Amino acid sequence: MNSSGDKIPIPVIVAGVLGKMGKQVAHAVLNSSDCELVGAIDTSTGKEGEDLGLELGLNPLEIAITADLEGCLCAVSQEVKNPQSKGSAVLIDFTHPSVVYEHTRAAIAYGVHPVIGTTGLSQSQIADLIEFSLKASVGGAIIPNFSIGMILLQQAAAAASAFYDNAELIELHHNFKADAPSGTCIKTAEMMEDLGKDFNKPEVSSKEILEGSRGGVRPSGLNLHSIRLPGLVAHQEVIFGANGETYTLRHDTIDRSAYMPGVLLSIRKVRSLNSLVYGLEKLL
Repeated sequence: MNSSGDKIPIPVIVAGVLGKMGKQVAHAVLNSSDCELVGAIDTSTGKEGEDLGLELGLNPLEIAITADLEGCLCAVSQEVKNPQSKGSAVLIDFTHPSVVYEHTRAAIAYGVHPVIGTTGLSQSQIADLIEFSLKASVGGAIIPNFSIGMILLQQAAAAASAFYDNAELIELHHNFKADAPSGTCIKTAEMMEDLGKDFNKPEVSSKEILEGSRGGVRPSGLNLHSIRLPGLVAHQEVIFGANGETYTLRHDTIDRSAYMPGVLLSIRKVRSLNSLVYGLEKLL
């Protein structure tokens, strides 16, 4: 058990624990002074019941990998009701867009605080989950990007939007990413649109020779472009244009370890909330 003085560690479940992000999160939790890994969820073939420690290249942890998310949530939620409770648990989810909505809703239903790193939730799904969390008084966070540097880029892009009428966003990720554009790119665009202005007023009548060449266009007029290539991790540019100049903001994630301070910050913060929040900036 990890501990910090006499403080009781925060119980943490990791969903998607054998994925690239899931493994990083598991190591970060195990190495933290105030968190304790209590559940490991993954649907990889042949891994049911295997010891997580051995799968991570460590000594046995006596934490069995399970594909049963609801069973794990139920067991952990019952455990924290005991007199020697460690306090409410936190679920870290890095799974797949096809299941993340159900995972988030299930966590809230069991009183487990969700921290969602999986992107692909629609705005209507996010609104529904926030409403559900309010009714249940269970705090959590939907975090498109856990990088502090990306949060700074987004805030700079939002500030620059007051001065530029033309802008486009480009996001670049590895070719195993299942959704496009990325949740981070969408969140950046939303922050830029908070002023309520329109972007990229057409100057000429144009035609795409190859459909999609100009990227996806949001109602505000912002163009979003997605690139998927092996060798990339996660990268984003916001390019502003005006007469005689361009202004470019870029963030590059070189290694997934860059996300871990934000993940641990989220774990420590969400238990004090009584509803879901959207974006890491809401926890800073």
